[in-house]
Amino acid sequence: RQTEIEQKFNTYRVTIDSRTLSDNQVDSILRHSHNSAELEAVWKGSKQIGAAVANDIIALAKVRNQAAKSLGFANYYEMELKLGEQEPADIAALFDQLDSLTRDAFVILKGEIDSALAVRYGLSKDQLRPWHYQNRFFQEAPTIYQVDLDRFYRGKDVVELTRAYYAGIGIPIDSILVRSDLYERPGKYQHAQCYNIDQNGDVRAICNVRNDYYWMNTMLHELGHGVYSYYFDRQSPWVLRGSAHALTTEAVANFFGRLAGNAEWLAQVVGVPKAEADQAAADCARMTRLEQLVFSRWAQVMVRFERAFYENPDQDLNKLWWDLVEKYQGLSRPPDRAEPDWASKIHLASAPVYYHNYLIAELLVSQFVETIGRRVLNAADPFSLGFANDPKVGTYFLDHVFRVGKAYPWNEMIEKATGEKLTPAYYAKQFVGAD
Repeated sequence: RQTEIEQKFNTYRVTIDSRTLSDNQVDSILRHSHNSAELEAVWKGSKQIGAAVANDIIALAKVRNQAAKSLGFANYYEMELKLGEQEPADIAALFDQLDSLTRDAFVILKGEIDSALAVRYGLSKDQLRPWHYQNRFFQEAPTIYQVDLDRFYRGKDVVELTRAYYAGIGIPIDSILVRSDLYERPGKYQHAQCYNIDQNGDVRAICNVRNDYYWMNTMLHELGHGVYSYYFDRQSPWVLRGSAHALTTEAVANFFGRLAGNAEWLAQVVGVPKAEADQAAADCARMTRLEQLVFSRWAQVMVRFERAFYENPDQDLNKLWWDLVEKYQGLSRPPDRAEPDWASKIHLASAPVYYHNYLIAELLVSQFVETIGRRVLNAADPFSLGFANDPKVGTYFLDHVFRVGKAYPWNEMIEKATGEKLTPAYYAKQFVGAD
């Protein structure tokens, strides 16, 4: 059933006025159009896949719950966390802590976003709707600052920049790229993923690359997964080859993905003139902070929805979804809308009980930045670094993360690699301004 659902996602295309749009085209319209009617039509079109798969996802959740209960767990959500060395109560407490940590800062930023978007679309703030936030789920930051990150990548080759970057830090990716499927074509899977085929060096990425900021970030991210998988210690026992946990591979991927908007990295790798990069540095930092806080609030929605979904898949899921969106993202639900918009998020079917790791991974990214910046590169301000053209960066990951594999429980591995167990302290320092 999961495969059937994924196939529906893979082959679905939004159709507007006889135009058939790929996901890339949908994303481009939502980000660049100033026409509210067009934005509404495209946004609603992107949600229609939800109606096509909602009943299937609910049925799949019930099957998953049944299997979990047969093994003595309360539900599938609890089972997946516990089998992944995570306690449901600990995850809930951490997300409550992150909610408190980010709430006030996000409210201020959301006010800035609404002011900027109201001007952009010629509307009052209370007229803004979810389709005005430049993304299908408001999981990425709208463009409200002067920096246009896409302009740095126009006329560049995102794949070649990715190859050159990883080579420059001493962890080449040529053997991964040669096996990968990187560009768009009709009927192809429209998202991005990296696969470890055999735990012995056959690692491949699937992407739909365009030369823009989004795909620069995505390529760095997916190849971050790739190098983690490719550079396992192949002499270690089979069962110890792999990432210590899903959150550790996401942290590595996000560490590299963040660099696409880093001013120093733009100068060192992309070749943006230093004066121009320096001029953009403050805006890049503000943009990264905005991205992190926007994503943190979106992750609250996903994590809390999924927990409640497996606790009771027969409840009013449409209401649950929009209640959470309003509370944590501050978006107004469209009037008179009773569609299964929740089901248009592919992760609920294809990557169940995984999304919490994305936000937890961001905590670890900031911990890695602090550790590598201060202990390895002796930098006074780790958060401004581009981590480029220095093999010591690659050596750190090889010795303390990749080759360690699954030899230790994930939090013990983090402690050995950074000197501390997982902590939100550096994320707070970097993005909230808290000590």
